[in-house]
Order: sequence, then C-alpha cells, then structure tokens
Amino acid sequence: MSTMKIAVLPGDGIGPEIVAEALKVLQALDLRFELEQALVGGAAYDAHGHPLPEATLALAKGADAVLFGAVGDWKYDKLDRPLRPEQAILGLRKNLGLFANFRPAICYEQLTHASSLKPELVAGLDILIIRELTGDIYFGQPRGRRESPDGAFKGAPEAFDTMRYARPEIERIAHVAFQAARKRSKKVTSVDKANVLETFQFWKDVVTEVHAQYPDVELEHMYVDNAAMQLVKAPKKFDVVFTGNMFGDILSDEAAMLTGSIGMLPSASLNERNQGLYEPSHGSAPDIAGKGVANPLATILSAAMMLRFSLNQEQAAQRIERAVQAVLSQGLRTADIHSDGTRRVGTAEMGDAVVAALRAQG
Repeated sequence: MSTMKIAVLPGDGIGPEIVAEALKVLQALDLRFELEQALVGGAAYDAHGHPLPEATLALAKGADAVLFGAVGDWKYDKLDRPLRPEQAILGLRKNLGLFANFRPAICYEQLTHASSLKPELVAGLDILIIRELTGDIYFGQPRGRRESPDGAFKGAPEAFDTMRYARPEIERIAHVAFQAARKRSKKVTSVDKANVLETFQFWKDVVTEVHAQYPDVELEHMYVDNAAMQLVKAPKKFDVVFTGNMFGDILSDEAAMLTGSIGMLPSASLNERNQGLYEPSHGSAPDIAGKGVANPLATILSAAMMLRFSLNQEQAAQRIERAVQAVLSQGLRTADIHSDGTRRVGTAEMGDAVVAALRAQG
C-alpha cells in the first residue's frame, strides 16, 4: 500500500484542537500516512510575518491532500488586508486551483432537535452545496479604493470590487454539479441573480448550455434571495445546489444552521486533479480556543471526505462516518449540540469516542 502524503495546517484559535482529534481518527485506520505540519494564518504571521509562508505553500502543493483547521483572530483585524490570516485560505485556493467547494448539509437523526426549524422540516435533510471557489467578486480585478470618478458623489472616497466570471470557470463547476447530482437524486438548483447582475445572466446562460449534456438531470434556476427563503421554508426540496463564490459562501452557512450546528459540517475544496483541501465549515472561534470545548466532528468528517475524494479510500471514509453516527447514538454531545438527556463531553473526549467506535467496527 502506498503512503498518502497529507499536509496538516492546524491554524489559529480552535484549529489545533480539532485537527488533533481528526489526526487521532486517521491514525486509528489501517492506512499509511505521511503527515507533515506547518504554520498558517495568524500563527504563521506571528512566526514569519506572512499568513501563507512559501514553505507552507510548497508543502501543500506537494501533498496529496491538505487537512486544514481554521484561521483568524480579532487581534489581527488591524493588519493590512494582504497580511490578515484569512488571506492564507484564499491564497491556498488560488495557488492550488481549488475551484470546487463541496459543503454537505446533513441533519443527523439524533440532532433534529438542535435545528432552529421544526423537526419535520429538517428530519432527513441531505443537501449538497457546490460553490465555485476561485472566481467571482472575491478574486475579481480591479478592486480597491479611490475618489469617485462620477455620479452624485463625484470626488468622494469610495471602495469597489469587481464581479466577473469567464465561460470556462462556469462550465467546469457546472459539470461538477451535474456529475454530483447523477450520484444523488438527479436534481440541480443553480442559484443566480440574473434579474440584476450581468455576470449571473451569463452564468445562467452557460449553465443552461452545459445542462444539455445531462438530460437525465433536472435543472432549476433560482434567484439567490428566493433560495435563501426556500432554505428555511422547505429545505428538503433541494438536493444539489450550486452557485458562485459569494452566494455560495452565504447560503452554505445558512444551510449549516438547518442542521443544528455549523460544528457538524465538513467541507472539501477540490481542483481538477482531485487534490483537495479539507476543513470544517466553521471558523477559528478564538473565544473558546484552549478550553477543550470545541466540536471536532466537522473536522473528523472533513477527514472522511479527504479519504473519499482525494485518497480513494471510500471504505475508510464510510467507517469514519459510521463511527460518528455511533457516537451520536450513544448520546455524546459537545456544548454546541448538547441538550437535555445527552451527555456533554469535551473536544478530546469526543475524538476518543469516535476512535473507540471506529475500532469497535472490527
């Protein structure tokens, strides 16, 4: 069996704590990993003066996959934007070509009570949000600040960003979405704002053309404001939702809360070679860092996605997912999903429980 090389980037806040639990789980598998850690985000800035040092980027480029914790802390908010911790994740996406972000929103049977919606609306919920990750307004140029050149506020200071998509960018994410739908319920909802934005009228046109190659998959177009409303009104009507970078950022966080806690949701960001970066959907939560109370399950489930998509270890991925289900059935809960009748545990105890459940499978 060949050795699989994983770049481990714990980051800031609760990142090191939750990544440590995911590594426990990976090391409980009968697989050969080469694990190498590096600094990223605020931790890298403190040590090297940059959130994504060249050595960290080189490690990520040379790995089969990247296991990522989280970056960010309020103490870095006054830094110039290129030096802020969040620029590390943007830099990794750009340099590794990670254009396709998969964010499953699954409401586990044991956690239906944790959602802010009625149980009947979320029971059995299983949505896959696919977000285009390297284009749109987050990366569009030009951007910056200047004096307004015209209009009612001519001469006043203004800031501007550019929303743009090229045809190949839209085509490749559309293919990803339609191919993913073929493995699920064969329904895709493409989210846009074509009634206002020229960029997303173009998106809609290109998606419609690509859809002609997938006659077995149902396609619906939906404006982003309606999609946001329908996610809380009737979330189970969706199967695969795909959209651009900014809309996907917002809608995936909204969908996360349908499941009861963003602490349960993994994510995968893939390039055309299926090299991927795997991270929990939540942030660095510096307010609880070091307290041992963070939920590691999203990171553990991200490791399962890593095994599935980048390392071709489907059986191992399923074993981890079954172990997480078993732990939830045992009534173990971290603070974010705790309720009456369940037992509250900390970060390390939850990780240990997943390892025990994994080994109990034989």
